[in-house]
Amino acid sequence: MPLKRKIKELQKKREQVISGGGEKAIEKQIAMGKLTARERILSLVDKNSFSEYDLFVEHEARDFNMDKKILHGDGVIIGTGTIHKKPVAIFAQDFTVAGGSLGLMHSRKITKIMDYALKMRMPLIGINDSGGARIQEGVNSLAGYGEIFFRNTLSSGVIPQISVILGPCAGGAVYSPALTDFVFVVDKISKMFITGPEVIKTVLGEEISMEDLGGARVHSEITGNAHFFAKSEKDSFAQIKELLSFIPWNNSVEHESTRVRDPKREFKIDQIVPDDPKIPYDVINVIKSIVDDSNFFEVQKNWAANLVIGFGRIDGKTVGFVCNQPLVLAGVLDVDSSDKAARFIRYCDAFNIPIVTLVDLPGYLPGVDQEHAGVIRHGAKVLYAYSEATVPKITLILRKAYGGGYIAMSSRHIRADFVFAWPGAEIAVMGPEGAANIIFRREIKEAADPEKMRKQKVREYKTKFSNPYVAASKGYIDAVIEPKETRNLIIHALKVSQHKSMAGPKKKHGIPPF
Repeated sequence: MPLKRKIKELQKKREQVISGGGEKAIEKQIAMGKLTARERILSLVDKNSFSEYDLFVEHEARDFNMDKKILHGDGVIIGTGTIHKKPVAIFAQDFTVAGGSLGLMHSRKITKIMDYALKMRMPLIGINDSGGARIQEGVNSLAGYGEIFFRNTLSSGVIPQISVILGPCAGGAVYSPALTDFVFVVDKISKMFITGPEVIKTVLGEEISMEDLGGARVHSEITGNAHFFAKSEKDSFAQIKELLSFIPWNNSVEHESTRVRDPKREFKIDQIVPDDPKIPYDVINVIKSIVDDSNFFEVQKNWAANLVIGFGRIDGKTVGFVCNQPLVLAGVLDVDSSDKAARFIRYCDAFNIPIVTLVDLPGYLPGVDQEHAGVIRHGAKVLYAYSEATVPKITLILRKAYGGGYIAMSSRHIRADFVFAWPGAEIAVMGPEGAANIIFRREIKEAADPEKMRKQKVREYKTKFSNPYVAASKGYIDAVIEPKETRNLIIHALKVSQHKSMAGPKKKHGIPPF
């Protein structure tokens, strides 16, 4: 056969496979407000950078008349491209082909690109849009999921793993995104759940919509399974690109430095935090008064909002922030915020991103609900994560640092490298009012004017104990600083600690309080 005819045959075969599940299936996909799998990839990667592999892979199932069905590409597209001109590995499930269901060859395509990503040390992006396991292939589908989960675990802490939920992601399929570093969801499009509404109705007799069971808002605001929420697929892709502008490509390289820009003048650091410790403020404004160009990229914004985490740049280099948020529950640590902090700390540590901690909290959230939810176990995760982390750790106490919260939020005692405090910081076992009521209970009770005596004793406690100078006198704080000195001191601390090296006792691994 002449070469020209062979080329035409190749072109024809390509067109057939690229057509996915056919025009009707594609029209249905578009009607649901969704892009096709190939459009999603091309929207995400740099223009003309995508190279597809395994285009002609076919399924090998023979039961249930599967031998008569042609599933183009077996319902998944894999390949490599670039984002910000740097290589990424990517796969996208094609819902127009058998509902994007996962069979043996489908899973082998995914595991192949996962192996490429790990071997070549580049980020892996998975676009999930699938009805779940292909029932006709039985245990082969389950085996496929297991192989994917194993590779997610193997790659964890080595390369960034990003999951984008752009359709259903049900049953065992949800565990791959749960094992990755960052999960992106889109309003009205993303669905994640272990058991669907039909099963819940059959087993429990309860009716619930798919959106209320596991929609984008549920996982962004209630479960914490999603890290980023977007209104559209286009917005979600922009979020992914922004995230990749902050993080290293793998665990053995530093992220490239960017041009240093001063914070914007509108964020005046000495005017953000009120003198009265009972008045709330937005800690994000403090972050923006410190980072380059006041550009802060928040992670898990809608979940456990009493703690703020995310990425910024200081002196051109990426830094991870962990901060109490006084606007929500006074910035306390609780079950969810502890999990949120611990996971983010471990991510930063795995990819050599320094951590800046901004402290302002009255401690852990009290209450029967929290105790029964396991706040002891969850709270211990923060202690473990900070203690284990070997990256540079810089802590600034803005205002309150009481009790166990003081210790947990990257204190000197769990090996913060630098600890600074502003002059108005209060560092104590508990707040001055509560402490005075306990310590001076008898004097207050027996006084001619108990309320006047109580106020006097509160002032006395503040003078003697609830200030940064007591901790500074013990060496627990390196310096009490003016707010305007904050950025320069953090820059200096980052430079001093950039070659930090730590070695703990020899062991296979620790046992975190999972």
